[in-house]
Order: sequence, then C-alpha cells, then structure tokens
Amino acid sequence: MRNLLAAPVLAASLALPLAAPAFADWAQMQAEAKGQTVYFNAWGGDPRTNAFIDWVSDQMQEKYGVTVEQVKLSDTAEAVSRVQAEKAAGKDDGGAVDLIWINGPNFLAMKDAGLLHGPFVSDLPNAKYLDLSEGSAATTDFTVPTEGYESPWRLAKFAFAYDAERVNEPPKDMAGLLDWAKAHPGRFTHPNPSNFMGASFLKQALVQLAPDPAALSQPVMDEAYTKETAPLWAWYDALRPLMWREGKSFPENESAQAQLLADGEVDFAMFFDPAAPAAMIEQGVLPPSVRVWVPEGGTIGNISYVAIPYNAAHQAGAELVANFLLDPATQAHMQDIRVLGSFSVLDPAKLDQAAKQAFADLPTAPALPTLEELGPTLPEPHPSWMTKLTEDWAQRYTK
Repeated sequence: MRNLLAAPVLAASLALPLAAPAFADWAQMQAEAKGQTVYFNAWGGDPRTNAFIDWVSDQMQEKYGVTVEQVKLSDTAEAVSRVQAEKAAGKDDGGAVDLIWINGPNFLAMKDAGLLHGPFVSDLPNAKYLDLSEGSAATTDFTVPTEGYESPWRLAKFAFAYDAERVNEPPKDMAGLLDWAKAHPGRFTHPNPSNFMGASFLKQALVQLAPDPAALSQPVMDEAYTKETAPLWAWYDALRPLMWREGKSFPENESAQAQLLADGEVDFAMFFDPAAPAAMIEQGVLPPSVRVWVPEGGTIGNISYVAIPYNAAHQAGAELVANFLLDPATQAHMQDIRVLGSFSVLDPAKLDQAAKQAFADLPTAPALPTLEELGPTLPEPHPSWMTKLTEDWAQRYTK
C-alpha cells in the first residue's frame, strides 16, 4: 500500500525539468540552513504583504530554525543595484541579498548579467505542485524563460477597483475610460509611472490599444515602438487633462491611490492583486461599496517570483524559504482574504484532496472576484517595452 501511495508523487517529480533531489540532499540543505537569517528583499509598500512575510518568518523559525528578515524596498531595482555593486567590487560570496521578490526587467537584467544562483527550482520538493511544462506560466516571466532561476510564489493580475455608490456602471474597456473621464472630470488618476503600478496602467492601455499586440512580445525596436504606441499616446493626451489635479501630479503608489478612493477624491483605484480591494474592505481601509472591475478582453497578468543572487550569503536558507512558499498549506493561507488574498500559483491537478478542500473552504466576499469574473489574462509585453514606455512618459509629461 505504501508503494501505491508513493507512485503519484514519483510521477509528478519525473515531470519536472530536472530530477528532484534525494531526501538526504534536502535534509542536508535543511541542516545547512538552520540558524541562518535570510534577508528577503521585497517591496515594502503593502502592509498585508509585509505582515505575511512576518508570518513566514515565524513559521520558518518554528519549523526550520531559519529567520526571515524583510528588507523593505521602494523599488526592486535597489536590490538589483546592490548585487551589481557587489559583483563589481569582486564580492562573489557573502552577499547582502539572499532572496528577492522579482519580475520582468529586473529579472532579465540579473539573468543576463549572470547574477543569479541556480537553476534551483527543480531541486525544491514542493516544485512537484507546479506546472513546469515548457512555456507554462510558471516558466516564463514577461516572455523571458525563467530556466529555473526564479521560483513562483503568487499570482498577479491587473484589476481596477471602483466605488459602486458613485460609479453606476464602469467603462467597458480602456477606450471607454476616456469617455467616462470626459463625463466625470477630475475623478480618475493613476500612480506615477515611475512606480510599478503606474507603469502597469500604461502597459494595460498599450496592450489594448496597440495595432498589433503580438509585436509587444518581442524586444522593443524604435520603428515598432513608434507604431504600436501611437494610439496609446493619442488616447493619453486626451485623458490627461481630465484626470485628478488635471494630470499634473499623481499618487506615489497603489496604496496612496487606494487612500484617495477611500477619501472620495477619486472613483477608481488599481491593483496587481484582484483580492486586494476585498482584503482592504475587511481591514476597514476601503468602504464596503467598493467592487472590482476589469476591462472587456481581460487584463495583463503574471506570476510573482523569488530569486536568489549568485553571491547570497545564505543560499540554503533562501531555497528553504522558496520551497516553503510553495507548500500547499502556505499557498492556501496566503489566498485567505483575511491574510493576503493572492491567488495560488499551484496546479490544482497536482494537489491531493485535502489540499483542494483547504482552498475550497477559504472565505469569500462580495468584492472578491472569481477567476471567471477576472476574464482572460493577457500576456505581459517584453520587459524592454516597460522600460522604454516609462522613460517616454517621463520625457513627455514631466519637466
């Protein structure tokens, strides 16, 4: 009977790009990690995420004797620059950064420069719960193959929030947003595009307005950039003077914009976590009348990853944390709206019945959308588009 129960696990491990390690190898990893402090460099602008990382630290200390210390970043590039500086100084071990919450251009920059430890994902025992087939969502980051150099930990998908007491019917798409703004001047804004959320708003508009969205999957070239962004800038030029404060200033980040929504200064906020509005209602940050809206045709989305620098001082502890983040119990806890609300990165087909039931038993809320209500997930443009888009916006609209 014991052999029969082990068979599905073996089959799952065989589906991984590389064979999972023998138990003795992982036991050695745990022994090496014990007593380490893993410096987890992660964006610090979301109190719910910060609290979740504190919980992870408590769990890691209790289970493995590993402490997780969050280094709160305002921009992931801060951690990337730190590793780059250490590389330039010849500090090839004992680095200050152990684990980074990373995506897109920052991952591409580190990967291209050889600044990442790995590949390590297939060595994680809990990787058996992921779909790691070639081209799957868990193996690509903004169109860039991850090749095992970063590990998934939460789903991210762009979504708007609006106050249903003030907005009877949200616009149907990004083009319709301009018509709505004309009828309600001063009631819409977006975070500064120097912040990830502001840049995501521009990318969402670009993906829906570009003449050939497929062109966005390739590294940006000047001719293609001019062609594909022309409708975006025409749309934005018309939208900007209709925005909050006539588009002359912008909230710093998504938290600041959520506060504007809560204070009644604007009617929309935006998040890369569709569960955030419901969680913020639960916490009393947003009014109960807030609901989630996504444009027809879907919104851009991706998976959030963690990566380990090539010179991390505590690589064993970092791998242990990455593995813990993929534990079905951790993923269910994280998806609980009272905790974080982030949708799981695990493949439901790979979960046992107990794990499936844990997800099924999670609480719901009026402002918590279902995956069906969120519509299709549109692919992120190649990272180079985001870089050029934000630089272009700054040149056009700032002095």
